[in-house]
Amino acid sequence: MKKILSAISKIFSPIRGAGDTLLLLFRTFLSLHALWFKKQETLRQMYIAGYKSLFVVSIVASFTGMIISLQTGLALKDFGQQDLIGQVIVVTLTREMSPFMTALILAAAVGSAMAAEIGTMTVSEEIDALEVMSIDPIKYLVLPRIVGFSLMVPILSIFATILGILGGSLVANTQLNVEYFTYFNTVIEVLKSKNGLKDIWVGIFKAYIFGLTIASVSCRQGLDAKGGAIGVGIAVRQAVVTSFLLVIILGYFITALFYR
Repeated sequence: MKKILSAISKIFSPIRGAGDTLLLLFRTFLSLHALWFKKQETLRQMYIAGYKSLFVVSIVASFTGMIISLQTGLALKDFGQQDLIGQVIVVTLTREMSPFMTALILAAAVGSAMAAEIGTMTVSEEIDALEVMSIDPIKYLVLPRIVGFSLMVPILSIFATILGILGGSLVANTQLNVEYFTYFNTVIEVLKSKNGLKDIWVGIFKAYIFGLTIASVSCRQGLDAKGGAIGVGIAVRQAVVTSFLLVIILGYFITALFYR
C-alpha cells in the first residue's frame, strides 16, 4: 500500500509543483504595486542577470551564429545558394535560437543561484522570521527577482541575435566567399519584411515568457527547500532541470501558436 501511495505521489508531484509555481506567479502579479519600493533590489537583480551574464551570452551567441553559418552555408553552397545564408541565420536566431540559448544560459547561471539564495534563507528559517515581522516574502524577495530577471532575458536575447548575425557574417565571408554587403543587405531585407518583424516580436515574447518561467520556478523551488544544505542542493538541481524542460516545451507551443 505504501508503494502505491508513493507512486501516486510521484505522479502528482509535477502537477502540484506546476500549481504552486502558477500560484506564486499570480501572487507576484498582485504585488506589482509594491515594485517602486523595491526598485533598487530590482535593478540589482537586473545587473546580476544582465551584466554578469553578458560574457557567457556573448561567446555562445557568436559561436552559435558561426556554427549555423558554416553548417547551413556548406549545404547551400552545394546548390549555389550560399548568398541566402544571411536570411537563414537571421530567421533562425530571431525566431528560435537566441531566446532559447539565452534562457538556458540564464537558467543555469542565474536561476540556480536564485534558488540557492532563497533556499538557504528558507532552511535557515529566515523566511519564517520575515513572516513573523509581517514582511511578505513575495514582495520582499520574489517580486524583484521575477521582474528583474524577466526583463533582462529579452534584452540579452536581442543582444545575442546581433552577435550571432555578426559571427555568421565572418564565417560567410571567410568560408563561403559571401560578400559582407550581400550578407547584410539580405539580413536587412528580411528584418524589414512583414515576416521579419513578426519573427522579432515573437522572439521577444518568447524570451519574456522564458524569463517569467525560469524566475518563478527558481523562486518556488527555493521557497520549498527543506532538509538543510542537502535540501538546498536538491532545490537548485530541480530548479535547473525543470527550467530546461519548460523552456523546451513552451518554446515548441509558442512557435506552434504563431506559425502553425
